[in-house]
Amino acid sequence: MGQFGILIPIIAIIGGLLYAAYEQNVKLKIAQSKANSHKLDDAAAEQIKNLQSRVAVLEKIVTDKSYSLKDEIDSLNKAS
Repeated sequence: MGQFGILIPIIAIIGGLLYAAYEQNVKLKIAQSKANSHKLDDAAAEQIKNLQSRVAVLEKIVTDKSYSLKDEIDSLNKAS
């Protein structure tokens, strides 16, 4: 019984160490995924900013009087 008495605590200690290592690995993966999501958020914000500026330029073009005049002339040409 002496060998089994020593073997059980050794197995428990090794199991505890393996579980702690696994837990740290999971925490590290979670931290890395959060860091990657922040990078994606920054990239998405930059892309949205660029798209907003492009839409603003398109709105200026479409609401310009010369653009609407050209559109009216084109529609008259199509009607004739």
